[in-house]
Amino acid sequence: MTLPPPLAATDLEVGTRYQGKVRDTYTLEDGRIVLVTTDRISAFDHVLNQAIPLKGQVLNQVAAFFFEQTADVAENHVLEVPDPNVTIGVACQPLPIEFVVRGYLAGHAWRVYKEGGRDICGEALPDGLRESQALPTPILTPATKAVEGHDEDVTRDEILDRGLLDAETLEVAASTALSLFARGTQIAAERGLILVDTKYEFGRAPDGRLLVIDEVHTPDSSRYYYADQYEERLSAGQTQRQLSKEFVREWLMDHDFRGLKGQKLPNMPRAFVEQVSARYIELYETITGQTFVPDLEDDPTRRVTEAVQRAL
Repeated sequence: MTLPPPLAATDLEVGTRYQGKVRDTYTLEDGRIVLVTTDRISAFDHVLNQAIPLKGQVLNQVAAFFFEQTADVAENHVLEVPDPNVTIGVACQPLPIEFVVRGYLAGHAWRVYKEGGRDICGEALPDGLRESQALPTPILTPATKAVEGHDEDVTRDEILDRGLLDAETLEVAASTALSLFARGTQIAAERGLILVDTKYEFGRAPDGRLLVIDEVHTPDSSRYYYADQYEERLSAGQTQRQLSKEFVREWLMDHDFRGLKGQKLPNMPRAFVEQVSARYIELYETITGQTFVPDLEDDPTRRVTEAVQRAL
């Protein structure tokens, strides 16, 4: 498949624009928000130099799939999806905390554990765990949402002591996150995958409802292992075969970039960009059980602009 030009950024003439790491958001005066999932990709809290064609379509449609599949577990902000890259939702006031749920010892948690850490966000971990091993039960490891730089791990007590959330909101969001993780685990298992870890974001709607916002169970917010080889690879001490953004982080680390001060972002070669795009499509088809049908419009910016104009 010949990849279309990437949708690196948008500048719609609607609402108030905010550019995040991956999404361009437009807050409207009527209480709605337009979220355009671009092809930008971030790792180690930095937006990489190259955008990934079709990545935004995959992310937006995987999120739409999971918002629908989890709507009975938790209310979400989605109103409509008028374009492969666009979601229109309820404009919410985001909570300043990301609710990260971990069912396995991987990624950031493994790096902390390997260096001797046995307490992550107030959750005590036993000695003797191996990378990718299942935790006794899924744990919640919240993090503050940094505008720039790295997110910061926090405990539930620190969230309350710093006045980031009140006790009731924290309890409801934490409980909802764990319930969403249980549903995501179930759906992943039906597709031969293991949901390793993920993050959830919540916001307050104008009417006071606490809604799930941003994205759910996408490869940008989640890590998946293939279940069929999990036990064999774990026993052999081998790296798990996975569907996530972790392989991009690993590529960056191999090229001496971890997001640390003074480090320079490497440029991804075209062949690697195409590989990343293919991996995102693979996850979509694996997790949804549907064939990914891309929109190959040679001017994605125009397509998105026209779709938003029609929807509004």
